[in-house]
Amino acid sequence: MSVGTPRRSTPRTSPLRAGGSTDILVAACLWGTTGTVRTFVPSASSLSIAALRIVLGGLILLVLAACTARAAGLRELAARRSHWAPLAAGAIAIIIYQAAFFSAAARTGVAIGTVVTLGSAPAFTGLLGLVTRRSTLTGRWCLATAGAVTGCAALIGGGQDAGADPVGIGLALLSGLSYAVYTTIASSLITDGQEDRAVVGALFGLAALIMTPVLLWDSPGWMTSPSGALIALYLGAVTTGGGYLLFARGLRTTPATTATTLTLAEPAVAAVLGIIVLNEHLGPLALTGLGLLVASLLVLVAPTRR
Repeated sequence: MSVGTPRRSTPRTSPLRAGGSTDILVAACLWGTTGTVRTFVPSASSLSIAALRIVLGGLILLVLAACTARAAGLRELAARRSHWAPLAAGAIAIIIYQAAFFSAAARTGVAIGTVVTLGSAPAFTGLLGLVTRRSTLTGRWCLATAGAVTGCAALIGGGQDAGADPVGIGLALLSGLSYAVYTTIASSLITDGQEDRAVVGALFGLAALIMTPVLLWDSPGWMTSPSGALIALYLGAVTTGGGYLLFARGLRTTPATTATTLTLAEPAVAAVLGIIVLNEHLGPLALTGLGLLVASLLVLVAPTRR
């Protein structure tokens, strides 16, 4: 992973934008494996899984930021009071995103909760970008996002007769909004010249500090077995630590609006793994949605010229 000096995006079509999109797509693919891996520890509660990912991943990200050549970036973040409020807001957004998502899934089902959370995040990020005047919504982004959200809905909802709980829908929308807030804050700090590792380390480090009592309280005994320890290490170190490092690096050159749309690759990966590993079946509607989702993401990452 490159740890060079952060670079601002340029008006030309350059490998930087393509590289940033690739980093975010790889991160989304890692996140897409969590649902399948989660099935191997049925005794663990959703809250315990969420707390584990934040605490272990946050500690790893914080240690990487503090113990590498980029430690100066972490000190700079902490030294400037103007950064304290966005860092605190970003850490809280991480916690709300995780907690609200799992609560929504428990009330209205995983399918609907995932569709509403992941589908609303790009729209919320676009609105935040307009409000903060940090981005503009292009026709290409609107087309690709609409196609990706539609494909996501068809993929996850195809063939399922799940009911919608109003409170669960509200929690899923809160989760999507919180994820958009985190992405916007991280993107703002990174594109303003802060080290990407320092930013993600500080945000997740603060979130880990808050969530440690929750992890200890919510029966973490499932992590004491050899298989449980390996799964915990994968969920915390690989999908959270590695995934969010890639996501932060991608935010150097990829607008937050585009980044949240690219993360819709997560349910596509989850669906493919469900077929291969869990022997799940996708009907025609879900397969159509998968194709539409992939096509929309390809439209979004294809190089453009100005």
